[in-house]
Amino acid sequence: MMSQITNEGLVLAFSALGAGIAMIAGLGPGIGQGIAAGQGAAAVGRNPGAKGDVTTTMLLGQAVAETTGLYSLAIAFILLFANPLLGRL
Repeated sequence: MMSQITNEGLVLAFSALGAGIAMIAGLGPGIGQGIAAGQGAAAVGRNPGAKGDVTTTMLLGQAVAETTGLYSLAIAFILLFANPLLGRL
């Protein structure tokens, strides 16, 4: 039964699994950005005069947090479509 599994099939299966695990990293930026937006809205509600400073700082923080999600998406695309591991067989 095990002889029917090819090396290519095994690499493709684990590449798909790795891509799925990499996309779990998208949860962190989503949660973090939601918390940052909520705290930014609360800060503007307490001090409307600081809206520009709060918004600028919040957007900068969200841009930095988003890089983790984008890196995980890039890794998932590489594993699914470019798949450098197949060339090693």
